[in-house]
Amino acid sequence: MIRRLRLKFVCANMLIVTAMLVAIFGAMYQANRTTLEQEIVDQMRMMVAADTVLSQDGRQAAPPSWVWDNCFILQLNQNGSVIGVTQQGTDAPPDWSVLEDLAEIALSDGRESAILEGYSLRYCRVSTPTGDYLVFVDSSYEQSRLQAALWDCLRLGAASFAAFLLISILLARWAVKPVERAWKEQRQFVADASHELKTPLTVILTNAELLQEPGYDPEAKQTFSRHILLMSRQMRELIEQLLELARVDDGLPNAARQRVDWSKAVADAVMMFEPVCFERGHSVSSWVEPGLEVRGDPARLQHVAEILLDNAGKYAAPHSVIEVDLRRITPRQCLLSVSDPGEPISQADLNNIFKRFYRTDPARERNGSYGLGLAIAEGIVTGCRGKIWAESENGINTFYVRLPLLRQGRRQTQAE
Repeated sequence: MIRRLRLKFVCANMLIVTAMLVAIFGAMYQANRTTLEQEIVDQMRMMVAADTVLSQDGRQAAPPSWVWDNCFILQLNQNGSVIGVTQQGTDAPPDWSVLEDLAEIALSDGRESAILEGYSLRYCRVSTPTGDYLVFVDSSYEQSRLQAALWDCLRLGAASFAAFLLISILLARWAVKPVERAWKEQRQFVADASHELKTPLTVILTNAELLQEPGYDPEAKQTFSRHILLMSRQMRELIEQLLELARVDDGLPNAARQRVDWSKAVADAVMMFEPVCFERGHSVSSWVEPGLEVRGDPARLQHVAEILLDNAGKYAAPHSVIEVDLRRITPRQCLLSVSDPGEPISQADLNNIFKRFYRTDPARERNGSYGLGLAIAEGIVTGCRGKIWAESENGINTFYVRLPLLRQGRRQTQAE
């Protein structure tokens, strides 16, 4: 699919580029052709003017430097008949019948200037006070210049086409990279979700089949029922997280972009998780600056704080202190940090820890985690135009959330 997408991208670009190149070089060729034709016609008129002056003075003059090798001027009477001819160049003039035929063809054509294809001659009709004239010049010079201009346009067009083709290929690779990455992540997500659902389903099916066996006593059947209930709850939790992740991916609706007391949301999350952390053998130390307001969904933003506190409680070292800190770092931004002492997180894990279904150690006990919480938190924070990241240093693992403050927060800073 990605290769077809790249090919379509390149083809679309090259169709546009080809149309532009044809239009540009076609216009250049036509402009060159019009300019050359006008230049030749002007010179032909100058030849008539020079010949007229020469005839009136009766003096011999050297031919101008711009005279063609094969050029002659026909003088016409009022009926359009040839009454005189002036030869310029070195070739002998055609016989009289041919001159009359040329004059008749030129006059019947009706245009002021054109090329007689059968004779390789360009003619130009010129009217002067002394009479009407037809100037004929060899068109091979004009045709050679036009052919040279055409080949120049073709060569330059081919070089431009090749350059744009290379640029389009490179641009297609760059433009399709996000799609390719999203496609791979989607396939990995489907595979991981299927794997996570397959395990509890297998347990449920196995225990359900054992319940149907008549050879087990009531106590064993109660054990099978507990296993089914436990796995069903895990499946429900996983499905709820998948639905939440899908809602986060859809973005926040306009109704959810409201003013949120971020300080209160964090404080409520800390209060909610203090008993949970106490049961796990941890304590919570928090400092929350009051009055910090951001824009977003109140429930989802509090869920971010809950995810970080739950994650810290699961992986913190035994009998350690989880520190929560929320404060304004600039007049326009605030920073939430959740720190816990624990096993250091490698740089590779820090780069991947917010990916879906990612666990730093898949072999260890899950503790009810499916690797979706941090991915959900990242989606919520990104939707609020914030940033979330993790750092591990000196045995302390810290998760940071930076969010933009609303204007009220900036005014409070100035008042302080």
